[in-house]
Amino acid sequence: MRRTLPSLAMIALACLLTAGCGDTGGSPSSAGTTTAPAADEPVAPAEDDPEPAPATTGPTAGPKPTVAGTPVAPPKPAPKKVPALTCKQLAGAHVGSTKVPYQGYADYLPLSEGVWSGEDGDTVTLQKACGIGDLDDDGAADAVGAVALKSGGTGTFYTLVVWHNADGEPVYQSVAELDDRTPVVSITVSGGKAKVVWLTRSAERGMAELDIRRTSIYQLSGSTFSEVSHTDEAYKP
Repeated sequence: MRRTLPSLAMIALACLLTAGCGDTGGSPSSAGTTTAPAADEPVAPAEDDPEPAPATTGPTAGPKPTVAGTPVAPPKPAPKKVPALTCKQLAGAHVGSTKVPYQGYADYLPLSEGVWSGEDGDTVTLQKACGIGDLDDDGAADAVGAVALKSGGTGTFYTLVVWHNADGEPVYQSVAELDDRTPVVSITVSGGKAKVVWLTRSAERGMAELDIRRTSIYQLSGSTFSEVSHTDEAYKP
């Protein structure tokens, strides 16, 4: 018996040091150890980390919120389309004004069916030649015509007249004097200029002798209607 006790004490000490004692039928303790996977067992790949969800508390892009009840400005209306003047309207228009007089008259002369007659026997007659087109670049078609003044003698003085388009109505604006007995053949308006074809004479010719067919280009600047160029060709009545 005395020999058995020391042997048991040593066995117990060995069990404590090796942790091998206790459950003799169980497996050794797994504390502090890691079990490696079997060599032939595939290792599942680690899942990718999901992308973080966007923050919902911060500002987000997109249309700005509108305030209920805030009035919305209506769309701007399209520019008003002004009807072009017509040659027929000129038969009842005015010729001359206090600012831009015609043939020395201090006031305007109202045409009636294309004619004005003065108390002294003078008459102003609207001619057939007429051109319609925009002369002042405002988008509305103006009118250029010609009138002839007879004062009781043999002379007939021709004048070009410009009427501005004011909301579809002809308003006298300017004149350009031609000459005595120089009839106007035609008038056309294009590109902001008026092309006027009229008859005139050489310097050595008499007043009744027309031998030049002139094509003049006129341009409007404010209340001034002036010739910028012309070409001549021979004319035979």
